[in-house]
Amino acid sequence: MLSGIGTTEILLVLAVVVLLFGAKKLPELARGSGRALRIFKTEIKGLSDDDDKPEPLDAAEADKKPEQSKKSEQS
Repeated sequence: MLSGIGTTEILLVLAVVVLLFGAKKLPELARGSGRALRIFKTEIKGLSDDDDKPEPLDAAEADKKPEQSKKSEQS
């Protein structure tokens, strides 16, 4: 993926970033990006954990389930 990018290109991109944001803002930018990435990963993990858990029954479905089992016991 990055096989076409050489050292010169990377240094050029870094120089442009320093010129655009300034040397003082770079640590803040990196910290903010790190926090955002960490939050994103946590949310993605939470979504995949939600898929593993069985979904809770709605109130209407919960009411129907005991009635059905009672009817089958009476028969």
